[in-house]
Amino acid sequence: TVFLSSFEKNYLIIVGMASSPDYLTYVLDLLRDVEGITYRKMMGEYLLYAEGVLFGGIYDDRFLIKKTPSLSSFGLSERIPYPGAKPMLLVDVENPDEVGGIVMASLSDLRR
Repeated sequence: TVFLSSFEKNYLIIVGMASSPDYLTYVLDLLRDVEGITYRKMMGEYLLYAEGVLFGGIYDDRFLIKKTPSLSSFGLSERIPYPGAKPMLLVDVENPDEVGGIVMASLSDLRR
């Protein structure tokens, strides 16, 4: 969700809604079977790492993962995390086993 806010001298800036700690907890629970998961809070959102490899993030309470060739068979839809960013894939799966498979497939590409 993005809303516009007026700024001094009538400039407009785009302000995104920060992701909630509750949604982070939910995603971390989905990732419980993936080893070495860490996160870093940045500008109200969360970057997600597995064993030091950045694979995705939480943007506006959406779990997005980097688009890699191995993920084409999972049927995930593209989303833009924030204006000007490269498209990522929305992980809208609630089964931890499936989420783990998606992340592991992505990581195999990202580690090459």
